[in-house]
Amino acid sequence: MNATDDLYDLIIVGGGPAGATATLYAARRGLKVLLLDKARFPRDKVCGDALSGKSIAILHELDLLEQVRQLPGAPIRTIVFGSPAHDEVRIEMSRHDHRDLLTGKVLPMGGVVIRRQILDAFLFGEARARATACLEDFAVQDLIFAEGRVCGVRGQDRSGEKREFRGRLVLGCDGFNSIVARKTGYYQHDPRHSLVALRCYYENIADLKDQIELHYVDEVKPGYFWIFPLENGGANVGIGMMHEHLKKRGVNLKEALRQVISRPPFAQRFAQARPLEEPVGWNLPVASKRRRIHGEGFMLLGDAGGLIDPFTGEGIGNALYSARLAVETAAQALEAGDLSAAFLSRYEERLWEALSDELRTSTRLQQIGQYRPLLNMVIRKAARDPELSDLICGMIANAVPKKTLTNPLFYLKLLFR
Repeated sequence: MNATDDLYDLIIVGGGPAGATATLYAARRGLKVLLLDKARFPRDKVCGDALSGKSIAILHELDLLEQVRQLPGAPIRTIVFGSPAHDEVRIEMSRHDHRDLLTGKVLPMGGVVIRRQILDAFLFGEARARATACLEDFAVQDLIFAEGRVCGVRGQDRSGEKREFRGRLVLGCDGFNSIVARKTGYYQHDPRHSLVALRCYYENIADLKDQIELHYVDEVKPGYFWIFPLENGGANVGIGMMHEHLKKRGVNLKEALRQVISRPPFAQRFAQARPLEEPVGWNLPVASKRRRIHGEGFMLLGDAGGLIDPFTGEGIGNALYSARLAVETAAQALEAGDLSAAFLSRYEERLWEALSDELRTSTRLQQIGQYRPLLNMVIRKAARDPELSDLICGMIANAVPKKTLTNPLFYLKLLFR
């Protein structure tokens, strides 16, 4: 086995959005970084492809937002929520500015949908240019421990050559099936806190606009069907639901997707549509429970830490948040010469401080989504009441506390609106 004599400040396992962003923040702090990924970019990543306000704020802070906006994609100015009874409420994002709770930035509300093959290749390219060293086609297979602390990684490249690298800290940014989480005993697959989803790229869907659509359909209750526009008239179409309920009901997601797009009100929009691939599935560990995401000499970021939003299934924004805070904590730990789990707990505490209100609200909304009459009532009333839809927009923008949606009095008041 070939080894390197270099000692890195950070070894970042995984070059997706979390790993690439962590590399960029680390480079800003002058840290010596090794970035590793088992794939070669560009590569596909199954996802909804949408970038929300948190993602926009982090990209703005990294001075990458304008470049990202120039990538092939579709701008988003409206969010459409559809009820099981097929009422729709349109949330016009221009009503509020996005007030980012982590960066402190106030930016115009709006998002963008960019295929992950494009977005990830761009971010990885930026990170590769700033990393001390970077290896693609390198699969980490094990961790190196010294006195109970993670201090490096072992793996092999595509040719089969085995190598090992040493680092003061290791960041696991390697997705829901994280090798870092597995080798530290932190990997958890809990159907009660996991989503299963399918994505399929389409062309020629009718009535695509500058909006993302989330339709809460009976086929995957609690879950939703989505239509997100892409560049050149394409669309990211998908369907997902809680793994626990999928198992209990024996739902076949491919069949559920076929049923939804072949019945009203969607059949007409898909009459001339053509799939560009077979539907592809993936698992999403959601943050409806708090997982431990740090230990002796390591931290888990993004999907590896189970940080996906329980209600929307969106994970990129939380991944970028985790990257910013993990590198901030790492820099402090390195300066203090303390790489212990006790010191690194600052990362977990700061991250949950930033996300906890939103994640608790999303968890409650996920639970509410199981009750069809309640979901129908909320969306029906919001569709007919501009004040209520503006309130929802304000919560998305952080101009109104999100916990408003978890207060039972909110729903009691709806009955009398």
